Amino acid sequence: MPQGLPPEALQYLQYLRVQKRLAARTVALYQQELQRLARLADGTPLLQLEGARVRRFVAQLHAGGHGGRSLALTLSAWRGFYAWAGQHALVASNPAQDVRAPKSPRLLPKALPVDEAVRLAEYAAPAADPWLEARDAALVELLYGCGLRVGELVGLDAAPSASAQQQGHGWVDLQAGEAHVFGKGSKWRQVPLGRAAAAALRGWLAVRAQPFAAGAAGQLAAALFVGRRGTRLTPQAVWQRLRQRSQQAGLATPVHPHMLRHSFASHLLQSSGDLRAVQELLGHANISTTQVYTRLDFQHLAKAYDQAHPRAHRK
Repeated sequence: MPQGLPPEALQYLQYLRVQKRLAARTVALYQQELQRLARLADGTPLLQLEGARVRRFVAQLHAGGHGGRSLALTLSAWRGFYAWAGQHALVASNPAQDVRAPKSPRLLPKALPVDEAVRLAEYAAPAADPWLEARDAALVELLYGCGLRVGELVGLDAAPSASAQQQGHGWVDLQAGEAHVFGKGSKWRQVPLGRAAAAALRGWLAVRAQPFAAGAAGQLAAALFVGRRGTRLTPQAVWQRLRQRSQQAGLATPVHPHMLRHSFASHLLQSSGDLRAVQELLGHANISTTQVYTRLDFQHLAKAYDQAHPRAHRK
């Protein structure tokens, strides 16, 4: 039996378990948050708390080091309890309804420095399996050179087809120099291929079917990027290969696919300053999503200023 909780809170937890059928871990989290509320109330019945006190509790937790995201989850649990209590006529109003958690600072996406991104793109593993080397080089070029999401990357087919397009599988048109990508929001977009990405893809396509020749071609999936068994690569496999390749290339930070997408956007914005173009290439529905890269660009400029300008350093 949970300690420190009044009967109405226990009934609410039972409701979550039996009627809502929430997962045991979710119910346990709600229980922890209600126990936190009971400790903060310090003897005051939970059903008698007012909005002003709940707001003070949130301020107290924030001062104690709890971040905005953590407090948002806490308030969600409290609101759920009081909403249930209101439905059972136990409270006249929800004291947590209008209480808001402090905003969390928006974390900047992690992007590689240009020299490290280029080093990874140009890296060639010594004595590597030529088939794997060709595939992994093409993976890196499409992620960094085109700014694809990992789901968009593994969703590419080697050739277009009507049935594949209905399933949301994109493809690469080497002759036109563009990738047709099915992205978030079930939206299609076209992304230009740079010369390096096109060359890497030609190298991969030249060897892609080799392990499946001589009667084993039926094992090969329509996917552009496949594994040893001929099946479409999973996002997890791409993460693993990219992490390994970045370590082999001597990068200080293990690289994941979205880091290359961030690097694509940041480096393109630094060179062009064209926010709308970057938005289109990334497939962002809202330009506010793309604007976070202007903060990365400002950091780049501020660092250059600090290092180079004679008036940047104060004595």
